[in-house]
Amino acid sequence: MHSPTAIAREDAAQTAAAVLDRLRSGAPRVHCITNAVAQNFTANVLLAAGAVPSMTLSGEEIGAFVARSNALLVNLGTFDRERREATSIAVGSAAQNGLPWVLDPVFVDRAPQRADYARDLIYLGPKAIRLNHAEFSTLAGSAPSTESVAAYARARNTVIGLSGETDLVTDGARLTTIANGHALMAKVTAMGCAVSALVAACHAVEPDAWRATIAGLVIAGVAGELAAAKAGGPGSFAVAILDELHNLNERTLLSRARTEIAKAK
Repeated sequence: MHSPTAIAREDAAQTAAAVLDRLRSGAPRVHCITNAVAQNFTANVLLAAGAVPSMTLSGEEIGAFVARSNALLVNLGTFDRERREATSIAVGSAAQNGLPWVLDPVFVDRAPQRADYARDLIYLGPKAIRLNHAEFSTLAGSAPSTESVAAYARARNTVIGLSGETDLVTDGARLTTIANGHALMAKVTAMGCAVSALVAACHAVEPDAWRATIAGLVIAGVAGELAAAKAGGPGSFAVAILDELHNLNERTLLSRARTEIAKAK
C-alpha cells in the first residue's frame, strides 16, 4: 500500500510527464518579453522542450504575435521603455484572447520603480508568478514561508512558483515542493529566465495553473540534474541541458521527480 507522500509524488511526476507529452504533440507558441541576454537561450530551451518561441518587442506587431500565440511570458530582467510599452500591449492582447501569461519579476528587490511596476502587473492577472526569495519578500513585504506564500497566492488569485534549494508551488489551497535541480543551473546566464518561459509553455497546454507550474519546474529540474551528470562545468552544462530537455521521457520523469503535495495553510 502506498503512503500519502508516495501517491502525491507519483501524481506530480505523472502531471509533468503528461504535460511534456502535450508540449511535444501540440508545439504551442510562446511569446516572450524577456531579458536582453536571455532571448537566445530561452528560445533554444523552448525549442528543445517542444514549444515554438517568438520574441518581437515592436509595438506595431506584438499584439498580433501574442494573439496568435498560446501563452505569454513577461520577464522584467531588462526594464527599459521599449519592453514596458510592449508589455502593456502584450498583456492586453493576452486578456482579450483569453491566453495565460506568466510573470517573472526579475530583480524587483534591486529597484523600487521595478517593484512598483511588477505590483501593477500582478493586478492584471498573471496565471503564475515565478520568483526567488528576495523578489517575493520585496513584493509581499514579508519573508517567504509556506503560510505567507500561500496567503499571497490566495490574495492575488494566482499561482506562486518560488524557486530555491527546494522549489515551492502553491495556488493558496494546494502546495507542492520540488527538490529537483542542480547548483550548475545558477551558473548559466538566463537559466532562470528560460525556466520561466518553459513554465509559460506548460500553461499553454495545461489549464490548471498549479499543475502547469509544477510541470515546468519538474521538467527543468530533472533535465538540470541529468545535464550536470554529464557536464564538466557551466559551459558544457548549458549545452547539455538542451539535449536533456530534448531527450527527456516519461520513464525518466517518473523515476527522478522528487515532489510532495500537501494542503496549504
